[in-house]
Amino acid sequence: MEKSKTPGFSSVDEYLTSLGDEASATLKRVRTIIKEAAPEAEETISYQMPAYKYHGMLIYFAAWKNHWGLYPASSATREFFKDELANYKQSKGTIQFPWNAPLPEDLITQIVKKRVVENMEAAKEKTTKTRKIKH
Repeated sequence: MEKSKTPGFSSVDEYLTSLGDEASATLKRVRTIIKEAAPEAEETISYQMPAYKYHGMLIYFAAWKNHWGLYPASSATREFFKDELANYKQSKGTIQFPWNAPLPEDLITQIVKKRVVENMEAAKEKTTKTRKIKH
């Protein structure tokens, strides 16, 4: 279930098609969960991974040999869910989910919704600061 070594993907569909059946099925479900939790998010490829933007970068995911990774683009989100994520390997920007573990659908939904709120708050704050500067 190694990530494809193709130099570039033009779409999330192309990325998912490049994976083996099991990895593709798992990540297609992850994609659906993200789209349901953030229906207004724009789907794209960034850093050769499926990515979602909503008032800024929202979340990424990717397939690797021994796990699939979720990249919430926020250390605050990982800290907020630290108890729920305690059983998963993590590093600065990623949460690693083993291929053989059940898909934590509710947790993924909660993480995505938290990121939407964070991005909306950051966008609102940025707008407020911009207005203050212009006056």
